[in-house]
Amino acid sequence: MSKPELAVPTKQQLAWQELELGVFFHFGLNTFTDREWGEGTDSPESFNPSSLDAKQWIRTAKRAGFKYVILTAKHHDGFCLWPTKTTDYSVRSSPWKHGQGDVVRECADACREEGMLFGLYVSPWDRHEECYSDKEAYDDFYARQLEELLTGYGPLVEVWFDGAGSEGREYDWMRIIGLVRKYQPDAMVFNMGAPTIRWVGNEDGVAPYPCWNTAQTARASMFTKDMLTWLPDTPDWVPAECDVPIRKPHWFWHPDDEHSLLPLEELLDIYYRSVGHGATLLLNIAPDDQGLLPTNDVARIIEFGDEIKRRFSTPLAEASGDGKSLGFILPFVSRINHVILMEDIAHGERVRNYVLEARQDGQWIELARGSAIGHKKIDRFDTIETNQLRVRVLEEAGHPLFRSFRAYYVE
Repeated sequence: MSKPELAVPTKQQLAWQELELGVFFHFGLNTFTDREWGEGTDSPESFNPSSLDAKQWIRTAKRAGFKYVILTAKHHDGFCLWPTKTTDYSVRSSPWKHGQGDVVRECADACREEGMLFGLYVSPWDRHEECYSDKEAYDDFYARQLEELLTGYGPLVEVWFDGAGSEGREYDWMRIIGLVRKYQPDAMVFNMGAPTIRWVGNEDGVAPYPCWNTAQTARASMFTKDMLTWLPDTPDWVPAECDVPIRKPHWFWHPDDEHSLLPLEELLDIYYRSVGHGATLLLNIAPDDQGLLPTNDVARIIEFGDEIKRRFSTPLAEASGDGKSLGFILPFVSRINHVILMEDIAHGERVRNYVLEARQDGQWIELARGSAIGHKKIDRFDTIETNQLRVRVLEEAGHPLFRSFRAYYVE
């Protein structure tokens, strides 16, 4: 009896999973009102950054080694960071640049200049718009907003649909997804409608283990245990994205909030349990009320990126190949305490259980074991001295294909 056909990613999903690290920018009226969720009643007059510099944002993300950025073009309060034609509740009604500014444009242009990929968060929930209570009228309104964003700012890597506030609400997802596919066919769709990537299910930045790349549903938001109903043409391959703010639990900037900045050690633990579990990490760093990333936040994200490079840029040894066993012999006995495994996921996730072993005193000893490998699995273990390592597949869903097997010693 033949095994069932494995789910495989599209070329766009493959490219997105290669990115591994993204930066979220939460910015809007909440930045100026000391809120996390505005009610849609704050005046656009509040929005007036004195020194907004999108290039600083993007260059910081790039310097830290991150590959893409997501901007909150519209949060739940309904305030739009671009001069939309759909409502006056936007930067067009603010004193910033005398109503002539466009934060989305400045971010898109900065990304293009720096070679960074650009994506947009567009909240379906809208606490300002009066027609929100009229489903058909709001579906039209939201579709017009999406068309502006999908057609006006160049290629998008991702469109982020947040389920918060929309629990139990039905939007015209056929229409919404149709617009994304028409205007941004290579963009990832986050979590709703017919997603190509899914929410990991928490705001801690960590993926459960195992975190398989296949799924039929995901949680709608932090505020319900209800699971989403995806459209019938949603792919089986729906990899996870892990979002977390660098100032936990705050997504937007707040004054006198330095105590909430995550320490490097916690960020590294998040990295091991997101990227190291085969998912992608989306780390939020919020611009302040001047329109600049705070100095301490900039230093921390760069410190984080530099430490990832220090730990994993130079393996002691590396192998690739196929089959149920793969290993290598080092030229001399070395200290080792990390292994990174990667499958060739273009052909699906084939490994279901594996064990890592080292040769010592003429016998093989177990270092770690696991189930999912997928795009990437990082195993940590007590430092061992050896010159020979191997991975053995104990259970598979198809002939195992290893893209990479790398060993490291991290001090």
